[in-house]
Amino acid sequence: MQIIINADDFGRSTCINTAIIRAHREGVLTSTSLMVAGDSVEEAVALARETPTLTVGLHVVIAVGKAVLPPDRIPHLVDHQGRFPDDAFITGLRYILSQKVQRELALELEAQFERFASTGLPLSHVDGHIHMHIHPTVFKLLLPLAERYGARGFRLPRDDLWLALGYNRQRVGIKLIWAITFGLLCRNYPPRLKKHNLTFTHRMYGLMQTGQMQEAYVVKVLRQMKSPTAELYFHPSTQPGDEPMGPNPSDLATLLSPAVREVIQDRDLHLATYPTLVEAKK
Repeated sequence: MQIIINADDFGRSTCINTAIIRAHREGVLTSTSLMVAGDSVEEAVALARETPTLTVGLHVVIAVGKAVLPPDRIPHLVDHQGRFPDDAFITGLRYILSQKVQRELALELEAQFERFASTGLPLSHVDGHIHMHIHPTVFKLLLPLAERYGARGFRLPRDDLWLALGYNRQRVGIKLIWAITFGLLCRNYPPRLKKHNLTFTHRMYGLMQTGQMQEAYVVKVLRQMKSPTAELYFHPSTQPGDEPMGPNPSDLATLLSPAVREVIQDRDLHLATYPTLVEAKK
C-alpha cells in the first residue's frame, strides 16, 4: 500500500512554512500544497527550492482567502481588498448561478496556475482550500488547467466516515453532512480525471478530523486502512492559532511522531507522492 502524507496551506504564514519543512525533513511528510497568494508564499517557494524531495502541488483558493488577480479584474468574486467571501455555501451557489461570476472565476483559476508555474516548481497535484476544488463548476474549469500545466494528481476527498466515528463522535452531524456531500460530488469524477491524465487515491483521510489529526487517530487509520493507495492531509504549524480546524502544532507533532513512523514500518506502507503513483502505474 502506498500513502501520500500531505500538508495544506504552504505559503500562508512563516509558522506553517517552518512546520511543513520540519515535518518533511524530520517526519513522514511527503508533499505539500501551496497557496500562491499566501502572505508568506515567497518564503515557501524558496524553502521548496532548497528541499527538492518535497513535492509541491497547488492549493486552489476561491473562498475564505486571498485572490491572485486585483479586485478590479474580478469585482464579482472578491471585496476591495482582494479577499473571497468567508461564506463558502453562498459563494458556491454564486459559482453555479452567475455566468458573470463564472467568467471571473475562470480568469482567477488560470492566474493561480500561472502564478504557480512562475515559481519553476514541478506541479505535483491540485487540491483546494476547504475542498472547493470539487465544486461542480470549479471542477469543470480546473480539469483542463491541471492537465495543461502538468499536474500529476488530484485530491478526491473520500474519507472513511465509519472509521472516524469509531474514533470519536464529535461533530457527528457535520461529519454526516460532509460524507454525503463529498461522496455525491466525487462519485462521478474518477472517469473524468482519467481522461485528463490525472491520478487520484482510493481513499483520503483528514476531512473527518480536519484540524485534529492526533497521533492516536492517525495510527488507527494506518493500522486499519486497506486501500491500495491513500492520502492523509494535515494542517501543521509551529504556533497555535484561533481556528478550530487548524492549522495547529498538534498536527505537526503527529507528523513527527515515532509511533506513526513505527506503524508505517510495521505494515510495510510505502511513503509516496502523486508523481510516484503515476510512475508506479507505468
